[in-house]
Amino acid sequence: MSSRDVPDTSRRISVDVVQAALRAAERLGKDVADVPVQAIAQEAGVSRSTLLRRIGGSRQALDAAVRAAGVDPGGQRPVRERAIEAGAHLIGEHGLAALTLEAVATAARCSVPSLYAAFGGRDELLRAIFERHLPLLNVEEVIAGPHADLDETVNRIYRLLAEALTLEPRVLPAMLAEALARPGEPDLQRLLQHFTPRKLAGLGQWLADEMAAGRIRTLPLPLLIQQMIAPAVMHFVLRPAIEQVPDLDLPSVEETCAVFAEAFLYAVATPSATVSGQGV
Repeated sequence: MSSRDVPDTSRRISVDVVQAALRAAERLGKDVADVPVQAIAQEAGVSRSTLLRRIGGSRQALDAAVRAAGVDPGGQRPVRERAIEAGAHLIGEHGLAALTLEAVATAARCSVPSLYAAFGGRDELLRAIFERHLPLLNVEEVIAGPHADLDETVNRIYRLLAEALTLEPRVLPAMLAEALARPGEPDLQRLLQHFTPRKLAGLGQWLADEMAAGRIRTLPLPLLIQQMIAPAVMHFVLRPAIEQVPDLDLPSVEETCAVFAEAFLYAVATPSATVSGQGV
């Protein structure tokens, strides 16, 4: 049955059947969409085959009738959440070019119009995916919280980087691969234009404050950011492949983060930070 047929079928479903579905859902403590047809049939006092005839053989039609009665049948997470998850997996597995609304709709089991309703278009969906998976935005929470010493803050930032770069779906590695292969890609440029100011306002402002306080050497801010994150990014992007090399024993992720933090602080922390216990 096509989606075009569902509204007509839903109008033919009796109020008694809809009410039976709602009672069964309440009795079982489930969404209507998750209630077995047999349970609804029992609540309606009919056989399963009779109920299926009354709803036109389609659970989708029954769900539509329940929705028309003003009740969300449930059974699935909101389209926005499903689309962000599906889009992240598409990017992680196939790159930015794989993120089409048609592909996301298929993977998220929704319609393209519902994606437009949730996001307004592909660009906003792409931003929502990177908002969820870009670790430098999470860093804002670290530096906005209670101020730990310089060493602890740097270590926490590296642990956030490691988490975002190693967990599936690997959205950030896919973005980095796109940046290396096609730096002029319009999608990538739009993402950078959207997120770079926030990155500078977050991580960049924290580094600038540390320089102003004399705990970090005065260096050009873009280079200081790159010096902090580039070695770790390179390591964690390549780590899954390196781990496959026989007889190569990599340190744990925790130990690796500690090594990168120590190296960064050794390179940029001032003697005053070290003396006061704020650095290495």
